[in-house]
Amino acid sequence: MLSWILSLASVLLVSAISLIGILFIWISESKLKKTFTYLVSFAVGGLLGDVFLHLMPEMIETGFATETALVLIGGILVSFAVERFLQWRHCHVPTSKEHPHSFAYMNLFGDSIHNLIDGLIIGGSYLVSIPLGVATTIAIIFHEIPQELGDFSVLIYGGIHKKKALMFNFLTALTSVIGVLIALALGSLVEGANLLLVPFAAGNFVYIAGSDLIPELRKDTPELKKSALQLLSLVAGIVPMVLLLLLE
Repeated sequence: MLSWILSLASVLLVSAISLIGILFIWISESKLKKTFTYLVSFAVGGLLGDVFLHLMPEMIETGFATETALVLIGGILVSFAVERFLQWRHCHVPTSKEHPHSFAYMNLFGDSIHNLIDGLIIGGSYLVSIPLGVATTIAIIFHEIPQELGDFSVLIYGGIHKKKALMFNFLTALTSVIGVLIALALGSLVEGANLLLVPFAAGNFVYIAGSDLIPELRKDTPELKKSALQLLSLVAGIVPMVLLLLLE
């Protein structure tokens, strides 16, 4: 029973990190838009860092088989199919509050899978031991701060109003509660679920970063200073993912 209580408390704490965007609610949109390109660059770094420093090693550790590669490709294909279904990306209508671009919703989709995995990991670690559960929760909190900040900026950049973006980000974060309940209820099946969810999330994040966000950054007029700052922002998004390796 104690593991259930601590697991749920931990996952709610992690979900609360999604509200970090509230720091930007009172900043004028004109000022916020000036930082959009750098926050999106930060998000790209965070997504790629997460995929290649955390998700990929996890896949390799559990055995990178043909089935794993197929699920990863499936994540990319599902992302493409969902985006085409939403029919916003290629409509040539400028991004606005009335017309959000589909990559914003694609990011929510991918983040839901990622948060579900976080819940599975937290629940599974508490089933092993309480100290391991606490250590895992702390590591995920460090992981979520840059990610949620980046996610919020992506939603705003995609044309979603700040308050609505904050709500969407929080609702998406709550999928981690579903993950922890699955982990606690099924226990031994968690590892099998991760074998599918981890590569699927990796494929989704690669698609979002490579197909949507990086092309958005390239739409800006090429200026040496701005391009250099974008690159620095991208690297800054990778740095926390590297530092997180020290906690594992």
